Amino acid sequence: MLTLHLASGNAHKVEEFRRLAVATDLAVDIVSAQVGGGMPVVDEDTGTFVGNARKKARALQACRPAGTWVLADDSGLCVDALSGAPGVESAYFAGPAGDAAANLNKLIALMKDVPVDQRSAHFICVLVLLDADGTEHILEGRCDGRLAMAPRSGGGFGYDPLFMPAGHEQTFAELADGLKEQLSHRARAWAHLAAWLRSGNRSQHA
Repeated sequence: MLTLHLASGNAHKVEEFRRLAVATDLAVDIVSAQVGGGMPVVDEDTGTFVGNARKKARALQACRPAGTWVLADDSGLCVDALSGAPGVESAYFAGPAGDAAANLNKLIALMKDVPVDQRSAHFICVLVLLDADGTEHILEGRCDGRLAMAPRSGGGFGYDPLFMPAGHEQTFAELADGLKEQLSHRARAWAHLAAWLRSGNRSQHA
């Protein structure tokens, strides 16, 4: 079984990746960065999802034994009416504290007067996988949708209570985990990763 060390100490994210591995019947073990010394401090200052994920992956691999496979992701919500914001700043939209409730509340306030037909948005997830010799592989997933007029349901986390994926009238927070994990940006990026691992294809994905 392949072990992937996840460049994150976020318990929600670790569990989501583990569920995705099970859902895709992929024989991998997802290990939190909290195991083996914790996640190094990384300044996510590149301005791009790929750049931020790359920094996190390389920081973790640098402090793990040689041959360790590392997976990092950077993801965010891009709102068309806000010129793509919060984007790469999604985790810190309301300030450096990175409080999820404050981030959501700021987005709600900024969008309060935006009409239904101008609330398009998408989630994006970029995965950077570093294999045993440090070779980099980049995979991307995207989920298009729109923002509800007000947050719905206490489930999910982050911006989930506000985001409705295309073709659905429920927010991510209202959808069952199984359905969300078929639709989400992270699930779609993971599907590309799973296909790559199964195929043995060593080409770089963009």
